[in-house]
Amino acid sequence: MAVGDCERAFQEAAMQDGVKLNRYKLPWINQQGHFGLPARAGAAKLLLHEIFLALGGDAAEQAGKRSIALPGDLIHEPTRTVIEVDESQHFTSFRLKTLEMYPADYLEGMNLAEYRELCLLWAARSDGYRRTKPAVAFGLGGRQRQRAYYDALRDLALPAMGYPSIIRVPEFDGDGQAAYWRNRDRIRAALEQNAAVAGPT
Repeated sequence: MAVGDCERAFQEAAMQDGVKLNRYKLPWINQQGHFGLPARAGAAKLLLHEIFLALGGDAAEQAGKRSIALPGDLIHEPTRTVIEVDESQHFTSFRLKTLEMYPADYLEGMNLAEYRELCLLWAARSDGYRRTKPAVAFGLGGRQRQRAYYDALRDLALPAMGYPSIIRVPEFDGDGQAAYWRNRDRIRAALEQNAAVAGPT
């Protein structure tokens, strides 16, 4: 399966259900990570710095990156609700470390307990995905730590910047259509709630 196929299939299923989702980039979700966040991100920047250091990140290298926006999966633009479809490579021991540093009640759009359990289940396999691939600020073999960090960046920065909590959808079969329909009810409920909060556009 080519990169992005799962997300495209998810997007197509949502469209069939009357929910228009678009691919997205946000200028403050960029290669610099928390160093590129505006000051109003506040407490999220502090927690992200702790997470970054816990993952063994090099602050000088991370801050020295260019402020190029990171491509995300999908966004429902009327409510500014971001949806990320997480395949198996996202469920690592490094991701588990980030989740264990979150406040217990921080996120509404993902089940922290479920995600921790999935990390425990998949880490032995997923930790080996691109094990030797280097990543700037995380060194040789740092690709998985970088992915965990950037996942945390989206989780924590979005609500800090006034966006709704991120919706994360675990998907292990590469079937984006099935992933949408399995999660349809909670996605639509979240979009309705976020629309009510946002008010008329």
